Amino acid sequence: MLKRINVQQLTLGMYLKDFCGSWMEHPFWRSSFVITDPKDLASIRASSITEVWIDCAQGLDLAPDVAPVAVADTATQVEVELASTSSEKRDTEAVSSNVEFARAAKIVTKSREAITAMFGEVRMGKAIDTVGVQRLVAEISDSMSRNPGALISIARLKTADNYTYMHSVAVCGLMVALARQLGLDPQQTQSAGMAGLLHDIGKALIPISVLNKPGKLTDAEFSLVKSHPEKGYRILLAGSGADAVALDVVLHHHEKTDGSGYPKRLKGEDISLFAKMGAVCDVYDAITSDRPYKAGWCPAESLRRMTEWTKGHFEPRVFHAFVKTIGIYPIGTLVRLSCGRLGVVIEQGSHSLLRPQVKTFFSTRSNERILPTIIDLEHTEDAYKIVNIEDPEKWKFNNLSEIWSGLPGPPA
Repeated sequence: MLKRINVQQLTLGMYLKDFCGSWMEHPFWRSSFVITDPKDLASIRASSITEVWIDCAQGLDLAPDVAPVAVADTATQVEVELASTSSEKRDTEAVSSNVEFARAAKIVTKSREAITAMFGEVRMGKAIDTVGVQRLVAEISDSMSRNPGALISIARLKTADNYTYMHSVAVCGLMVALARQLGLDPQQTQSAGMAGLLHDIGKALIPISVLNKPGKLTDAEFSLVKSHPEKGYRILLAGSGADAVALDVVLHHHEKTDGSGYPKRLKGEDISLFAKMGAVCDVYDAITSDRPYKAGWCPAESLRRMTEWTKGHFEPRVFHAFVKTIGIYPIGTLVRLSCGRLGVVIEQGSHSLLRPQVKTFFSTRSNERILPTIIDLEHTEDAYKIVNIEDPEKWKFNNLSEIWSGLPGPPA
């Protein structure tokens, strides 16, 4: 029997089946486990979660004289109730990137912690908790609904050390956004997000010293890294709950349309739509991120390079949809306007990829900082135009992310 109880009734030895509340409200990656650590019990009680479901068949029961809030005979009944409550609470109303940045930063931080824990569990031989993955994807998907650019941009603010974990979060968000751009249905979009989140799970079995090596990999090390798609595929097969899309993307996201990819050297139409999506999203986040062995390129420069690689590497239709998803001038791009000001893109234009919103903060004429001003290029006609993409390093702008996000630095 399953019982819904107040968190104050929880005791060590109980099997916590699920939390009655948002995934963001509790401090755990998994939602089903036996409570054995007093610190975990204290964390649950200190959270904003007020009720949980316990499974009396897998752990201790309430004392005979203590009444539960509710009871259920099957796990399905619990899942239906939680799904109903969750759908009522989901917030997907569109907001500006400026409004979503702070919320997205919290989701990215919690997601990074979850991915780190998931990789750790895989290293210990544990199966992946697909229920936890689905809830994580739902939070990311909801953020993308509120504003498609905010979370993707925040997830790009990663360090070389946490790249592997943050990369999974970023690719999840990019896959969700790209799926919507391609007109895929909600279930396909959810599957695309899960595939993005899990696409590099095989790297959990690659030594961190190799993944974070600052210098050039040896041939043996490179071969080891290239084994991660097949390792990830076997990890998912050993568990349960990962769908065919996740299995496909995990195994094939490094395939190229000309057949020069790995591990199967598939060509053209032999590569699925989802794997082609995974290839684009994976490469974009990889080359825009700082790695142990190289600094990331700016978003606009990355798109320019990827355009050159489209023939042979990417499916043109998928890549063009990707560009529409993030814009010709993605959030965070440093641009020069025709008036001589420098600014950073903070929002995509609603009607034109060439006319985003820009926050100007520097005058090239006086060579000094100016009071930040937001200019919506869609509403300025020809008074202001983007005339060039600028290199932040050339101008020694070390706090560019703070300017466009309003946040003090990368998510903690």
